[in-house]
Amino acid sequence: MLRAARARRIATATAFGGGGLTLLGAGTVGLLYLQARLAHRAIGRTPWTAPKVNGIYGSGDGTPLSLVMMGDSTAAGFALTDGLQTPGSLLASGISAIAERPVRLRNVAVVGATSKNLPTQVERVRGTDADVAIVFIGANDVIHRMRPADSVRHLQNAVRELIDMGIAVVVGTCPDLGTVEHIGWPLSYIARRASRQLAAGQTIAAVEAGGRTVSLGTLLSDEFHSYPDDMFGPDRFHPSARGYAHAATAVLPSACVALGLLPELETVPDPGRGEGVLPVDRAAVEAAEESGMEVSGARVAGRERGPRGRWATLIRRRTKTIDDEPLTTGESGTGGTAVSVSGTEGAESDPGGRSAG
Repeated sequence: MLRAARARRIATATAFGGGGLTLLGAGTVGLLYLQARLAHRAIGRTPWTAPKVNGIYGSGDGTPLSLVMMGDSTAAGFALTDGLQTPGSLLASGISAIAERPVRLRNVAVVGATSKNLPTQVERVRGTDADVAIVFIGANDVIHRMRPADSVRHLQNAVRELIDMGIAVVVGTCPDLGTVEHIGWPLSYIARRASRQLAAGQTIAAVEAGGRTVSLGTLLSDEFHSYPDDMFGPDRFHPSARGYAHAATAVLPSACVALGLLPELETVPDPGRGEGVLPVDRAAVEAAEESGMEVSGARVAGRERGPRGRWATLIRRRTKTIDDEPLTTGESGTGGTAVSVSGTEGAESDPGGRSAG
């Protein structure tokens, strides 16, 4: 069980080491190293040319809302050949359907990016008058064994800069790398533990900076284990179109709330559903343990901070699985796709854009 104190130490860059392998015996380290090499060989390399995704999605009246996708290969939609299936396109179309306004998408995510690459992406957003930025980051930080404190510092700085620009920020926290098909036990256990620790630290950092987070964690794990051919892409590491759609569905409600489009979802937390107003470190740990949980800043008695730090609201934004209520893709306005709402060094997305309208 991940503890709030450890998550807080990660986020405040104190007392947390650069990885857990040093705590293990030499024999275990050797086994893990061999297993990691075998997993690396088993995961294929997929040549990929990023499809054109930048452009206008949906239809309606008014000035288009502006959405920016940032982060790593998950944000870019790595291995997909149809731009309309990428998370950014799905989110742009979903936001447009809810807002009844067109949405302009710009994807600055880069395959292989870690949190230390976020400042470059932030600079590309500066001056664009974006309304909301959605950031998927963290998996490569774990793979390359970045110190969690360094990862969350880079993320916090990026979120703070975006907020200062007047851009709402939603962070999809580090996914559970323990679900990757070719990573067996005990490496999968260590990968899962590292992923959750980073996700909790990311949540604290992002909320402290004024953003909100959605835990992707084990969101896909049941489906990955049950339907690996459907949920994994051709390299057996990145998600398939179905997997990306699953992630987009989880983040869409939070993006709409951040934009003020769904005020009815700004509800009082329900303790019976595991929701509540908690110190941010406790909320971060709860979210890291259960996917689909949103954490955002809160006030108690008019104050943002209590004896244990920043207050945060923990809300269950998504409770249904993709099999309970299939995510629908189809025509939305003059183009794009509609998304239903329930409760290595890489190429960048093509800057030439794709006008879906």
